[in-house]
Amino acid sequence: MSQTKNVLIDAPEISNYAKQFKALSDPIRLTILHLLALNGKSCVCDLEEVLDLHQSKLSYHLKILLNAKLIKKEVSKTWSYYWVEEEKINELLSDQFCYFLKSEDDNCC
Repeated sequence: MSQTKNVLIDAPEISNYAKQFKALSDPIRLTILHLLALNGKSCVCDLEEVLDLHQSKLSYHLKILLNAKLIKKEVSKTWSYYWVEEEKINELLSDQFCYFLKSEDDNCC
């Protein structure tokens, strides 16, 4: 009979991962992240043009990415600028998350 392991990571950490992956589950938001990764800090007006999205729909997606802490925002006069929050993205791609999904016995990442 196999034994079930019951070491759990903190609930807030699980909740953060869930929020981040939910934010990443949309093709438009993945495209936004891709554009920000390629171009660095970008004006919302530039994103609007490239993505051919109305400002309200783009703002909706940007807010989800902001709430998941996957991007950062800076307001300058009437324009908002966004860029990738590299530290959070690196955490999602890290050995730490890999170990979260693997058992201690597995060779991970």
